[in-house]
Amino acid sequence: MNRTILSTGVFMGFLAIILGAFGAHGLQKLVDASAVETFETGVRYQMYHALFLLFLGLWTGLADNYKKRVFVLVLIGVILFSFSIYLLALNSLTAFDFKSIGFLTPLGGVFMILGWVLLGYFILTKKPLN
Repeated sequence: MNRTILSTGVFMGFLAIILGAFGAHGLQKLVDASAVETFETGVRYQMYHALFLLFLGLWTGLADNYKKRVFVLVLIGVILFSFSIYLLALNSLTAFDFKSIGFLTPLGGVFMILGWVLLGYFILTKKPLN
């Protein structure tokens, strides 16, 4: 499980850097400043949670079944939150109106919050190792 979490964290970080570079250098020529700022928000939250997953995968103080629950919540959250933001920021470039999937952004945020809350719960209720 740790290898999966770590690999996912590395991939999400790698992808965030690529998308961030695209947002900073290529996107400005295609969309307005507001869309670029929106895109950068998606990148920022993706990178935060890539680092979160690296921490989760490296931490030995939590059982794998607990880690898996947190991992799934965070992964679903990032996919729904960040990727819906990317599509919304690029909306003016396509014929499809991505505003129809705008409800996925807050839903993804809820999943990310639940991942943090669940991790906090596991930490606070964990019995100390003696």
